[in-house]
Amino acid sequence: MYQLRLSAMRSLVTAAILATASMPSAADSQEIGDAKRGYDFAAQHCAECHAIDFGNPKSPNADAPSFTSVAQTSGMSGRALAVWLDTTHPTMPNFVLHADDRDDVIAYIMSLKNRPPPK
Repeated sequence: MYQLRLSAMRSLVTAAILATASMPSAADSQEIGDAKRGYDFAAQHCAECHAIDFGNPKSPNADAPSFTSVAQTSGMSGRALAVWLDTTHPTMPNFVLHADDRDDVIAYIMSLKNRPPPK
């Protein structure tokens, strides 16, 4: 069951990356959202299932990827995360994020992307 969920998640992330990769935008070079507010939001709403702190690989819910692993997925971008978060998923609670909250969470997750791996 876990392998099926993980496979479905990877497929959706891959589809989101492919769908957004060819969409040029002037905003590509601009940062959106506030990483600090994104962390605070994630601590309140996401940490029940996801490991949200950098380098913490073990999420409370074994089926939920850590934010670090999401950020460091090859090809991951803010746009791919926006598509992912705006899409209904059978493995996540069905909630709607306000655009500002979504952008803040994306900014936080993307802040984890280029950090060196934990020792």
